Amino acid sequence: MKHLWKYLILGVATALTLGPVVWTVLTSLQPPSQSLGSGSVIPSSLTFVAYQDVFAQVDMWLLILNSVLVTAAIALGQMLTAAMGGYVFARMEFPGKGLMFATILATMMVPMQVTIVPVFMLVRGMGLADTLMALILPAIPTAFGTFLMRQYFLGLPVELGEAASVDGASPWRTFFSIYAPLAVPGMAIVGILAFNFHWNEFFRPLIMTISEENFTLPLGLVSLQGNMGTGSVATVLAGVVISMIPAFVVFIFGQRTLREGLTAGSHR
Repeated sequence: MKHLWKYLILGVATALTLGPVVWTVLTSLQPPSQSLGSGSVIPSSLTFVAYQDVFAQVDMWLLILNSVLVTAAIALGQMLTAAMGGYVFARMEFPGKGLMFATILATMMVPMQVTIVPVFMLVRGMGLADTLMALILPAIPTAFGTFLMRQYFLGLPVELGEAASVDGASPWRTFFSIYAPLAVPGMAIVGILAFNFHWNEFFRPLIMTISEENFTLPLGLVSLQGNMGTGSVATVLAGVVISMIPAFVVFIFGQRTLREGLTAGSHR
């Protein structure tokens, strides 16, 4: 009976989580003219007309390219800077280390809406307004990634660094040749989380970009909302499904690394 309740609760949680996703996919496969008032979750006929409408109404390939460039650059940048920052706070001693680390953690409590105006002013002062770099550079520093990598480096043997120092290796050589290769799983976690978050990001692109050629996928799909007035819900949902595919693929291939990395600390 105990296991029955467990499976029942898990089943309900799964249905509540996957139900909207399944409905979105199935509705996107309905004819656009029938998608609003069909009243049935399972479409009477499957068609990809809605997906054709999406590519006809917006420049999807450009939006996808912009999103890939922005999210990939942010993910790689966060992996590198978080690893370097986490290593410094885990293995090096310098005045004000504790205060500096506490200040970095405190920035996690500040909402993005509070800092977006100063960041925009800085970006505009650098001449990067309405460019993809305006989305990339401010997002590379990551307080959470630095904290995560610090905890990861604290779990690695300190004797490795001491042996390298005895052999005359500099701190840079010790980091890049010894600790960085061992920290790849932790860096992968930072990269996966950064990709999934910034792939779906809407607020910063809305503020930082004006020209349509610099729009990312979430921002560009807003133009599809006009289909809601004509009852073509399938067209809107087809755009949503397309935007979900890359994040879904990254999660499928990275879930094992993500799970092992997040639970690694419990085994030490």
